Formats: sequence, structure tokens, C-alpha cells
Amino acid sequence: MPNLDAQNETVGTDGQFHTTHWSVVLRAGQKESSQSAAALESLCRGYWQPIFYFARRRGHSEADAKDLTQHFFYKLLERGDFSGLDPRKGKFRTFLLTAFTHFLANEHDRASAQKRGGGKCIVSLDELSPDEISLRDSNAELPAAKLFDRQWAGLVVKAALEALKRELMVAGKTTQFEVLKVFLAAEATSVEYAAVAQKLGLAAASVPVLVHRLRQRFRQLVRAQVAQTVTSPVELDEELRHLFEVLNQ
Repeated sequence: MPNLDAQNETVGTDGQFHTTHWSVVLRAGQKESSQSAAALESLCRGYWQPIFYFARRRGHSEADAKDLTQHFFYKLLERGDFSGLDPRKGKFRTFLLTAFTHFLANEHDRASAQKRGGGKCIVSLDELSPDEISLRDSNAELPAAKLFDRQWAGLVVKAALEALKRELMVAGKTTQFEVLKVFLAAEATSVEYAAVAQKLGLAAASVPVLVHRLRQRFRQLVRAQVAQTVTSPVELDEELRHLFEVLNQ
């Protein structure tokens, strides 16, 4: 998922959203900013996968999808497509998919990778693993937009899970995380809890409490990830509902 810092404060004491991923988007639109290149790289690294999968499902070869993805993020900055963009109008996920759809319509007759990328490499997609880049889905007929949302949802969950893992590592609880993470999305029987308690050297009654806290923190981190792509509590609730709908499909 997006390379977002889940520890960033997204809602200030005044109830307004401040440090969100939209901030990076807007900063990328400031051509003369020294941080523009870094902002664009963050966007590309964070959101290349849903865009790449969308292009693949739209019928582009792996090589062309890589090229289109690379060129799309580069052209956003080069053209100043973020300039003057009002972050209060629409969610970043929606903006990104709409922009890429228009981009594909305008780029369908471009055949030269050198012409597309202009020699600019924002992030090397050739370094990605086969598992990351292969087009696999249980439903081969899934529309491109739905596949985009599925990849987006998966990245949100992955980013939150990685943030949770980092927190427990810092707290010296790596083993606890590895043993308990399976219960984040699945209920457990008392027998399973007892086995885990024995493995961790804990009282059986303490395991359900730990699982509850782990789930609670995980939900908070998921919320923090999504919060950085919207600009209001209302949009946040809408995106979270959409996220869970996608994950439950």
C-alpha cells in the first residue's frame, strides 16, 4: 500500500485534516518546490500497483503496463496536473483512477517507451518480484475498476499490518505478533488460545485480551492509512465503508 506514515497526525485539535496524503499530492503540483521529485516518487511507489493492475486488466501487456504506469506518474508532475487542485473535492483514490483512465485514452496510440518515459525512471518496476507483478485474480472477469479497488484495499491492509508489526518489534514483542496475527481476521477457540498461551508462556486468560488489543490497534492503523487519502471525517467514514465492502466481496 501507499508508503504512508501511520503515525502522522491527520486530524488536528481544530477537527481539520492536516498532514494527509493529499498534502503530498499538492506538494507534487508545485513545480518549483525542491520536494516535488520526492513527492512524486512517494506517489508512484505507493500507488503503482493498483494502477499497473488496472492497465493489465484493460488489455495491456506487462511491458506496456509498466511503461504506462511509469509515464503516468511522471506526466502528472511534468504537466502540473496537481496544480491548483482542491483536496476538498474528491478522494485521492477516485482522483487517481479517473486521471489514469483519461491518461490511457490519450496514450493509446503511443508506441515508444522512450517517448513515453522521456528517459525518466521514477521507480524501477523491473525490480519487482513475479508475485508482485503477475496478474492473478480468482475472478478473471473482474472489471478493471473493481480490480483497482481490490488492489487498493489489499495495500491498505498490508500497510497497516506492517505498521503494527513495526510497533510490536520496537516493543520487543515480535514473537507475540507473529503468533497472534492469525487472529486478526479469524476467531479462535479456547483450545487454540490455550495452545498459544503455552507457546508464549502466558496465562490462558490473557491471550483473548491481547488479541482484542491487537485487533483494536490494527483497526486504528487501517483508519490512519485511509485518513491520509481524504480530507474530512465524512470522507474517511465513506472510504472505510468502501474498503470493508471491497474486502468482503
